[in-house]
Amino acid sequence: AIFKFKLFTVAGSMLVSIAAYALLWGWQFAVGFVLLLLVHELGHVGEAKRQGLPVSAPMFIPFLGALITLKQLPDNAWAEAKVAIAGPIVGGLGAAAVWGLGEYLDSDLLVALAFTGFFLNLFNLAPISPLDGGRIVAAIHPALWIAGLLLLLGLTIVAPNPILILILVLGGLESWRRWQHRKDPTSATYFRVSPTQRIVTGVAYIVLAALLTGGMSATFVERDI
Repeated sequence: AIFKFKLFTVAGSMLVSIAAYALLWGWQFAVGFVLLLLVHELGHVGEAKRQGLPVSAPMFIPFLGALITLKQLPDNAWAEAKVAIAGPIVGGLGAAAVWGLGEYLDSDLLVALAFTGFFLNLFNLAPISPLDGGRIVAAIHPALWIAGLLLLLGLTIVAPNPILILILVLGGLESWRRWQHRKDPTSATYFRVSPTQRIVTGVAYIVLAALLTGGMSATFVERDI
């Protein structure tokens, strides 16, 4: 019965992820990395709750990150885009806080964590489902999914990686499913976004990507080998 408690399942999946990442980076970095993942997911949770959407607690999957599950879909692409972009916004703020603390304490570990946090949130802005970016650009124009698929395909060819391949497969299947149902009345209603909402989403998307890129550039430390 104890596994039914959300706190236990969240904490348990966090501990499993920390143990897995610790094998690669050591326990200190692993703890910081998982906490940054948690901050990112709490951004999604906060916006979903603000919209009155029932949402699951964050769950952590070693080497794949973390996720939440919406128990009720948002009313339209604009509402879903706000839930999606909340994660990278809050996650980016979390990385910035770690960066500030790292500079104050002169800690290379914290600065490296901040860099990783900025990268994590920037990568999530890639315009392909199931990443946050795929759900954000749906409120700008669904055709951006094709650009995201092509970019990810090129990256996968240049630097093959199991995670990239998994995202590419999932993104391709999701894009194909939505394309098949593009003329359904429900889909038409879902993608009905006002010009103002498209502009706001696009500007927020570009500005956030630029800020995260700037954060990565500022926290990158070149080391002698």
